[in-house]
Formats: sequence, structure tokens, C-alpha cells
Amino acid sequence: MVMSGEKPGSGAAADEDAPRGPNAPMSLRERKKQLTYQAVSDAAIAMFLERGFDKVSVAEVAAAADISKPTLFRYFPSKEDLVLHRFADHEDEPARTVAARADGESPLDALRRNFLDGLERRDPVTGLCDVPEVLAFHRLLYGTPSLVARLYAYQGRSEAALARALGDRVPDRLAAGQIIAVLRILALDNWRRISAGQSADQVYGDAVEAAELGFAQLRSGLGR
Repeated sequence: MVMSGEKPGSGAAADEDAPRGPNAPMSLRERKKQLTYQAVSDAAIAMFLERGFDKVSVAEVAAAADISKPTLFRYFPSKEDLVLHRFADHEDEPARTVAARADGESPLDALRRNFLDGLERRDPVTGLCDVPEVLAFHRLLYGTPSLVARLYAYQGRSEAALARALGDRVPDRLAAGQIIAVLRILALDNWRRISAGQSADQVYGDAVEAAELGFAQLRSGLGR
């Protein structure tokens, strides 16, 4: 899955300590941290793909990334997070889509538009991606029970963020749970077909039809 320039000032300290607004560039410290996250995660996933998740120790990952084991755990609280780090950018994507929707556009319309756009772009998060590296990553993910279990925690946080974006009342939390479930099922169905040997282009038409059905059912059931 997916991952600015420095602020004016007198070096790294000024860059790190300057006040930052919501749209301010990432600080030097944050950029270094992000690069470390990515490098360690990439090293870990390469090892997991080669030998299997359960056959690679955290100590081996730390050694390959040239950091200590305690330092690795400061970045990744668990071994599973080394893989699921790639989902971090997508964790609040439904919530961001709802928050950034155009005036007059309903939350469901915005989420439908975003998912259909992802299908067209063959975004891996939609499951409709037949790039070999992505397929290998998904096989690692869905073929490892501990990773699947941890993935549900990520999806739980995505659901909570979406509920807050909708208003965080009981009806909003119920709606968020159903929406995240539909997105998960659509993506998993797409991945299963591609994993079985079909190309993304072959699956695309059915994927769009399934997405339209899913959002239609949400609309009729939720009235949103």
C-alpha cells in the first residue's frame, strides 16, 4: 500500500520546533521518522515474502534494517505492524472522503465516488490490482492468521474515524460499521478473483457492478 519541503529557518532545530498548522509542510524530524518507518517496513516485508511471516524474527528484521530491537519496537509496537504499516495511510480514508465532500454531496455519494475512482485507478486498497508485488503482499497478508486478526483492528479504527466524521451518534456508528464492512467485502472479493488468476481488467466490470449494488443496499438500508 502507499506512503515537502522544509520550512524557512536556520537549520533542523528551527524546522523541528517551528509552529505548524494543519496544512504546514512535514518537519525534518517527521520526514526522518517517515523514512525510517518505510525503510524498516520494506526490509521486513521483503524477508517475510521470501521466507514466510512466522519464520522471520523481529531481531532479524532489526538487524537487516541496522537498528536495535528496542528501536524497532518504538516504531512498530508489534511484528504484525511491520506489515500493516502499509495500511496506515488508508486507515482514515473513508473519514477524509466524507469530510472533504462537496457541498450538497451526501456521505454515501462521496464514498461511492471514491471507491469507483479507486477501481478505475486499480488502487490496491480496492482489491482490484494485479501488480505482482501487490498480489504477493496480499497473499502474505491474507495467508497469515495473525495478520488477518490485526487487520481487523485497523478496520475498527477506520470505522471509528468514519463514525466521528458522520457525527458520532449511535446511528452514525451503525452506519460506519456497515459502510466499512461493505468496503472490506468488495475489496476481498476482488482480490480473491485476481488471486485465482483473473486480471484486473477482466474483473473490473463485475467489480463496478458489485460496488453499485453494495452502495445501493447501503442507501436503501441506511437512508443516507
